[in-house]
Amino acid sequence: MEKSLSAHSIDAYIHDVEKLFQFLSMQENSVSIVAIELTHLQQFLKWLHEIGLQATSQSRIISGLKSFFGYLVLEDIIKLNPTELLEAPKTIRKLPDTLSVEEIDQLFQSIDLSTAEGTRNRAILETMYSCGLRVTETTELRITNIYDDVEFVRVIGKGNKERLIPIGESALKHIKFYKENYRSQLIPQKNCEDILFLNRRGGKLSRVMIFYIIKDITAKAGISKNIHPHTLRHSFATHLVEGGADLRAVQEMLGHESISTTEIYTHLDREFLRDTIHRFHPRYQF
Repeated sequence: MEKSLSAHSIDAYIHDVEKLFQFLSMQENSVSIVAIELTHLQQFLKWLHEIGLQATSQSRIISGLKSFFGYLVLEDIIKLNPTELLEAPKTIRKLPDTLSVEEIDQLFQSIDLSTAEGTRNRAILETMYSCGLRVTETTELRITNIYDDVEFVRVIGKGNKERLIPIGESALKHIKFYKENYRSQLIPQKNCEDILFLNRRGGKLSRVMIFYIIKDITAKAGISKNIHPHTLRHSFATHLVEGGADLRAVQEMLGHESISTTEIYTHLDREFLRDTIHRFHPRYQF
């Protein structure tokens, strides 16, 4: 809470600590949280592996525990942080799945704009792809934060950080169509008066609802890839990088704290790499 993290992030950190308590409760010799040492945490990490958690999940939990024990030191509850020498398992950085420009068009064209939900869903997908928004940023998007005249949106991202992102004409057109023909007919629930995307009862859409909307549209479009909301964000970044966009600009639009997070998108332009080696490597072709 002191870091102004989202409720989702707070729940994740609490879950990390609960996992440790679950492990400690199974041990024969009970150890209090303030008496935990590095060896206990190494045994905990081994247990996480044994119950089948992937290396990425283990690393996430360790990250949460490092923050937790750092807090205990800060509050003078413990003197030494037992996680300081704890090494998280090595993780393989996988390239995210993306959609081609043609598949994006295919996805959008499969939405039935004759229905109220279709009008809203098209506006949602257009906005997510146009701005590279996270799911929570989409569900929290406010009408007063859309600046049609200068074609920018103001987004509240992770850690309550604000950023301005350009928004395309197509997305603005579908937002306007949705507002005039669907949203204007709804009575927003309390505290949702300024929220852009609403459900049929006038409430804010949940993260899970966005997931199901995209899954349903993907099936109707006949796209066999495993598509989820973040795929649109990955596709946004990939298409910018492939088009020659400056990596720092992409970092700013995505709201990445570190440029290293954004750099993964430089590895996605496989056709460019293949063309480069084809043209310049002396032994690529005989």
